Amino acid sequence: MFAVPLTFLIITPIALAALIGAFNLLTWPRRLPPASPPSQLAVLIPARNEERNIEACLRSVARAAEAHPEVDVAILVYDDHSTDQTPQTLHTLQQEIPGLVLVPATPLPTGWAGKCHACHRLASHTERDHLLFIDADVRLEPTAFSQLAAWQQRYRADVVSAVPAQVTGSLAERLILPLLHLTYLSWLPLLLIPHTRRPDLLAMNGQVLYTTRQAYRATGGFEAIRDALVDDMAFGRRAKEAGQRVVFADGTHLARCRMYRELAEVWDGFTKNIYPGLGKSPLLLLGVIALYLSAFVAPFGLLALSLVLPALHALTLPAMVACSLNLLYRLALAGRFGHPLTGVVLHPVAVLLLLAIALNSWRATRRGELRWAGRTYPNA
Repeated sequence: MFAVPLTFLIITPIALAALIGAFNLLTWPRRLPPASPPSQLAVLIPARNEERNIEACLRSVARAAEAHPEVDVAILVYDDHSTDQTPQTLHTLQQEIPGLVLVPATPLPTGWAGKCHACHRLASHTERDHLLFIDADVRLEPTAFSQLAAWQQRYRADVVSAVPAQVTGSLAERLILPLLHLTYLSWLPLLLIPHTRRPDLLAMNGQVLYTTRQAYRATGGFEAIRDALVDDMAFGRRAKEAGQRVVFADGTHLARCRMYRELAEVWDGFTKNIYPGLGKSPLLLLGVIALYLSAFVAPFGLLALSLVLPALHALTLPAMVACSLNLLYRLALAGRFGHPLTGVVLHPVAVLLLLAIALNSWRATRRGELRWAGRTYPNA
């Protein structure tokens, strides 16, 4: 009696996610024929305790600058009171990399998030009309400037945000980092983002953020979002509210990034982002948890139960269909973005781990215990 509605409930969530995902795989802005970059460009890099990343990051920017000799590239780094070897590395590289400028650090003002203050200071130290903000763990490809220009010109964009290839090493990285693409592609047709000014139709990635000076000023810059821990989404919303056109692009061939190295870093990084990124809405968090459980986890649990409990045998086929859709979808994402197969095989485990981090994000936010880069944000 309940077989038909249960079949519908089992298959529909993953079918919907996979359908939207397939549409995005076909239409998400990706590599375009190169275009002429602007004659002047400022690359702006906030850095706090980045001794393992900053040299490779800066050398990749220098290679991109060498690949575009027609572009006058200024490279500005804000060392945000690092306590490791970042300052020494920067002073050494300043002698080797043309155009490298170290922006003097100032104390973090009350009410500011660290990265927002660093980016604000960087933007305040250049008058260039084109600004490229990148994280210190990003490695640009030599064609990065011409690819960003291609997206900007094709879509007449004021702001371009791109998702680099996500490099993974540890088991925690291989499980969690591919879920970034799963999240980006599964729920929103990304082609809508540049064609509507609605701030709720938005996805952003702050690892690579390209904008014009005019658009930056129109949004109010990072000063307008000074307390935002999820600064990329806050910046994108401000841009859309100011009437700017935002493009969210597949930057797999533009850059690569290894955000984290171990479970503790993955846990803390996603804890900082998930609940604040949902607007600190308990209802939205519950909705996301329910959606992810129904689409990505429940089919596997139901399949296991249906194989051992005779009363649930009627659910075996729909559960198998839903599990197959999950695995085929993850394989498609892995093929497109180079995800490790570990995350595909352990897909429901990865999603459960992500949801555990989401609950921890809610707990830490409620208790004023959000931490990042050695700072605690009790009012986040």
